[in-house]
Amino acid sequence: MRKALRWLLALTVLIGTLSTAGAATAAEPEATGTTGTTDIKEQLLAIPGVSLIEEKPYTGYRFFVLNFTQPVDHRDPAKGTFQQRITVLHKDVSRPTVFYTSGYNVSTNPSRREPTQIVDGNQVSLEYRFFTPSRPAPADWTKLDIWQAASDQHRVFKALKKIYTKNWITTGGSKGGMTATYYERFYPKDMDGVVAYVAPNDVVNNEDSAYDRFFASVGTKECRDRLNAVQREALVRREPLEKKYAEYAATEGFTFNTVGSLDKAYEAVVLDYVWGFWQYAQAADCAEDELIPPNAATATDDQIWNSIDMISGFSFYTDQGLDPYTPYFYQAATQLGAPDIHFPHIEKKYIRYGYQPPRNFVPREIPTRFQPYAMRDVDTWVRHNARHMLYVYGQNDPWGSERFHLGKGAKDSYIFTAPGMNHGANVAGLVADQKAFATARILDWAGVSDTAVAAAKPLATFDKKLDVRDVEREPTLRP
Repeated sequence: MRKALRWLLALTVLIGTLSTAGAATAAEPEATGTTGTTDIKEQLLAIPGVSLIEEKPYTGYRFFVLNFTQPVDHRDPAKGTFQQRITVLHKDVSRPTVFYTSGYNVSTNPSRREPTQIVDGNQVSLEYRFFTPSRPAPADWTKLDIWQAASDQHRVFKALKKIYTKNWITTGGSKGGMTATYYERFYPKDMDGVVAYVAPNDVVNNEDSAYDRFFASVGTKECRDRLNAVQREALVRREPLEKKYAEYAATEGFTFNTVGSLDKAYEAVVLDYVWGFWQYAQAADCAEDELIPPNAATATDDQIWNSIDMISGFSFYTDQGLDPYTPYFYQAATQLGAPDIHFPHIEKKYIRYGYQPPRNFVPREIPTRFQPYAMRDVDTWVRHNARHMLYVYGQNDPWGSERFHLGKGAKDSYIFTAPGMNHGANVAGLVADQKAFATARILDWAGVSDTAVAAAKPLATFDKKLDVRDVEREPTLRP
């Protein structure tokens, strides 16, 4: 999922606000974490391979940023190790634990994912391998795959389960939801439940018609026409707007070696535009004239530029914008797959490259080879073996076009869609009966009391700092 809306950077998704908005932010009781006389910090640092980067205070919790020594190759640990960052938001060893990954970098500030608030538990967050600084040196890119990453999680879980002995639930949004699914596929005995948000499932990489059907029907025709017109106009005015792009790149020191040229980067940004809007904006935002010019044909060059930049971001396909996400694009080019959509509202003469494959966004010195069996294997496993798995999608999120499905072999597993929501869809955004049901299942999987399960409400009071987060902001080409 490419560059997020800049105008949304100040906005946030309130985790649980639909059920807890307006609740006073009460101070939690002080975190407890001793076994006998041993402090939780000492317990964590006593784990082989764990070292402290820093501890940050937060009322009611202990928050640690740690390094965890991992083998570069879990099949052959003798090939060397690297340091992988993890964080621990410690509440109490008597509480359940939520294992979170975004599928990208880990935040080093205290935050709480929705399942963590629901179960009032601890939270362990893991940085995905090969996202800096959690990258082996030298980097053997063949060791970046979904099994190696799942094995990272497995080793962290096995180490921390000795301290956090109660039930564990794994979670993540977008690529993090995919990551949670892959972890469950390869290590189904580790977790007591899985909560995966807006997780794409590209089973057949070269069959993406579901996305075209989505864009032909999402929202209102008026909104679709308005967005399509701006996108087309940006290609019609390619020459003057690329001149503006070149000036911008020169001022900022941006280069285009990976994608190949400014022209290819420009078209990639423009073709992200409609996708980016539906991924991060609300349907009502289509009427905002400052964001979407009402008449593209008569709009100024600056209005077209600003609209594309706010939604897609002209900095992303530069070398500097792509570099932090090389691990994602490598995985998309080797295992995850990526969407390929069409643009029937734009004449072919204006489109030179089309929706470019992820290989175009990986430096040429890093070889890639696509493995079509990887996603098929996961999809088959989920359909026939899912147990205690919950998927939440957003009605207006393009990534929900290709999603996970459950077959007859699935047990106590569910897929829900939050009406009107985008890539920030969550349990709190479901219709009332589904929200209560999903909350109850999460609580049950976490092993809390029957009374709490029956109440089907988050156990932790809403915290305006811990539970307010930005929508998962990622390039349109990645989930």
